[in-house]
Amino acid sequence: MIRYIRRAAALCLLLLAALLVNAARVMLVEAGELDANPANRRSAIARWAEPRGEIVVDGKPVTGSRDSGQQLRWERTYRRGPLYAPVTGYASQTYGTTMVEHAEDGILAGTDPMLAPLPLWNDLTRGRSPGGDVVTTIRAPMQEAAYRGLGGKRGAVVALEPSSGRILTLVSSPSYEPGVLSGNGPDVKDAWTRLTTSPNQPMLNRALRQTYPPGSTFKIVTAAAALDAGVVRDVDAPTDTPDPFVLPGTRQVLPNAARGCEDASLAYALQWSCNTVMAGLGVDVGLAGMVEAAERFGFDDTTLRVPSWVAKSNFDRDMSPDQLALSSIGQFNTTATPLQMAMVAAAVANTGEIAQPYLVDRTTTSGGTTVDRTPRRTYRQAMSPSTALQLQRLMVRAVDEGTGSNAAIPGARVGGKTGTAQHGLGNTGTPYAWFIAWAQAEDSGRPAVAVAVVVEDAEASRTDISGGGSAAPIARDVMREALRLEAEARASGTPGPRGARAPAPQTKAPRPAGPPGGRAPEATPPPHPRKAPVTRPAGGRAATPPAPRGAPGTGGTSGTGGTGGTSGTGGTGGTG
Repeated sequence: MIRYIRRAAALCLLLLAALLVNAARVMLVEAGELDANPANRRSAIARWAEPRGEIVVDGKPVTGSRDSGQQLRWERTYRRGPLYAPVTGYASQTYGTTMVEHAEDGILAGTDPMLAPLPLWNDLTRGRSPGGDVVTTIRAPMQEAAYRGLGGKRGAVVALEPSSGRILTLVSSPSYEPGVLSGNGPDVKDAWTRLTTSPNQPMLNRALRQTYPPGSTFKIVTAAAALDAGVVRDVDAPTDTPDPFVLPGTRQVLPNAARGCEDASLAYALQWSCNTVMAGLGVDVGLAGMVEAAERFGFDDTTLRVPSWVAKSNFDRDMSPDQLALSSIGQFNTTATPLQMAMVAAAVANTGEIAQPYLVDRTTTSGGTTVDRTPRRTYRQAMSPSTALQLQRLMVRAVDEGTGSNAAIPGARVGGKTGTAQHGLGNTGTPYAWFIAWAQAEDSGRPAVAVAVVVEDAEASRTDISGGGSAAPIARDVMREALRLEAEARASGTPGPRGARAPAPQTKAPRPAGPPGGRAPEATPPPHPRKAPVTRPAGGRAATPPAPRGAPGTGGTSGTGGTGGTSGTGGTGGTG
C-alpha cells in the first residue's frame, strides 16, 4: 500500500514540476510574443486604465484626461489643441502617439522606472506609478503671436533662445485638433481619414518635418563660409562680381532682383540680397568649403532630436560648379526645415555657437518632484566669433536700411534676412516667403530670441509674395513678445525668457496603480505624392534699393520645393 502511495506522490510531483516548467516557459519565453499578439487586449486595457500625466506650457497644463467609461477607460483631451498640436502631438487609443506624447510616453504613462519610489519597485510589484508631467520650454504669448500671424496660411514659425537652445515657439499651420483622435470609435477613424487625406496636410509638422528651399536666407551660411575661409576679408570691399553673372560651365544667366549688384560688396549683397555676389562667393569658397560650412550649421544631420525627430536639412556633397552656385543662394537641391533656419539665425546671434535645441525643460512626478532636467549643451560651432559679429552688423543693416525693414522693432536691435524661393514643376508653384531674424533689447547684454518664419500662401498672387512682406511681420510680432517677456522678467527680478522655468504643476491626487502598459510606435500620416521639379529660370520680386553703381538688374527667383518633407531640383535664381 505504501509503495502505491509513493508512486502516486512521485507522479504528482512530476506533474507539478511540468506545470512549473510550462508556467516559466509562458512567462519567460513566450511573454513578448503573447504581449504583441493583436488579440491580446490586456496591454491596451492596462495602458489606458489610468489618466496620463500632463504636458505643461508656461506653468499650465495643455492636456488632460477624460473618463470614457469604456473598456479603454481614459481618453486624452487637449486645451487649445490646434495651437499646441505641433508640440504635444496626439495620444490615440487607435493610432498611437506622436511628438512629445511619443518622445516622453514613459513619463506620461507612468511606466518610466525613474518614477518608481525605489529601483526595480515596479518590476517587483507588477505595478506602475501615476503618470508624470512634462514641462516644455514653450512661451504661450509667443506661441499665440506666431499662430495668429500665420492666420491659417500654410507655413511654420520656430523661435529659439540663442544662448540656451530652448525652443520658445513651435507653430505649424494649418493645424488640427488632436483630441478627435483620442478614442477608438468610428468617429476617430472618420477624423483620421479626413485629416490624412486633406490637401492642406494639417497633421504635417512643418516646423520640424517639412523641408523647403531656403532661398536667400541661406546666404547667411554662404557669407559665414566666405568670411571664415578668408575669401572675403573686408565686408565693404568690392567683390569683383559681374552682372549679368553666367553660371560656371553654362550659358545660363543668373538674375538679380536688386540693382547695383555689379562688383558689390558682401555688405551690400546681404543688405539687398544680390544673387550674383553670393553665388560667386560660394563658387570661390569651393564645394568642400561650402559642404563643411553647411554641416557646421546642422545641414545633413540625421540625428537631431528635440526630443522628437527632425527631418534632415540637405546640402548636396557632389555638385558641378553651376549647381554649387545655385546651392549657395539656397536653391538647386538645398532644403531646410524652419528649425534649421532658426538655428542659423541663432548662430549669428550667439557669436557663432549653436546651442543644442530642446523642447522639454524637465520631467516631474505627478507630485511635482523633478525627475530629469535637460541641460544646456553645445550643438556645434558654426563660425568664428569675429565672423558672427560681422554678420550681426550686416543683418542689422538689412533690417534698418534694406529688405527686412518690416521686422524693425523700436527700442531694440534687430538683425534679419529675407528669402523668397520658387518651387514645383517648372517653378510654377507659389513662392515660399522666408524670414530669419534675431532681436536684442537695447539694455540687454545678448539677444533674447532667434526666429525663422516660412509662409507658403497658396492663395496669394505670385507678385505679392516676399520674405520681407509676408514673413517679416510675423517674425517681428514673435520677437516683440519675447522682448516684452524678457523686460517683465527683469522688472520683477526673476529669470527672463532665456532662463525662465515654468512652475511645477499643482499636485494631483494619487491615482491607483495598475500593471504596466505597452508603448505604441510613433504614428505618421501617409505622405502625399511629390512632383518632380524641373530646372527653369524664372522672374521674381524683391525690394528695390538705390543704385549707387551698376545698371539695373532683372528680377528672378527659382529653386526647389518640398512636399511632405521632400524636395527636388530647381532652377537658376533666388531673391531676398
